[in-house]
Amino acid sequence: MAHPLMFDDDDPLLARVRDLALALPGAAEKVSHGRPAFHTTKVFAYYGGETRQEHREGVRPPRVCVLLEPDERAAMLEEGAVAPAYLGPYGWVAVDLEGADWARVAELIDASFRVTAPKRLVAELDRRSDATG
Repeated sequence: MAHPLMFDDDDPLLARVRDLALALPGAAEKVSHGRPAFHTTKVFAYYGGETRQEHREGVRPPRVCVLLEPDERAAMLEEGAVAPAYLGPYGWVAVDLEGADWARVAELIDASFRVTAPKRLVAELDRRSDATG
């Protein structure tokens, strides 16, 4: 049985996440478990997520879920990010998007891309940064 869609394709926050994620080399979007997932060979960002308590209560605030290096993950959890219900045990964190610092969101998506993407795509990203920087 397929998961129901848990997002509105016209959501302006999703549009901003989509713009950031799909600007990365080799990035694509798919729907996974009813949510937008951005990936290369592995997923590097999900739109959505909830804590275990929110899952029980049916609340799904707008969030981006990313996979970070352990030290950065720990820092994000101290800053108020949460471990999402199903992905948290695997190192993912979810960051609220309402009122978000979008430069920081872009940094987190970039960091997650660097953790999950093939080396050649990370090198391509670095070349792009060198060319514009």
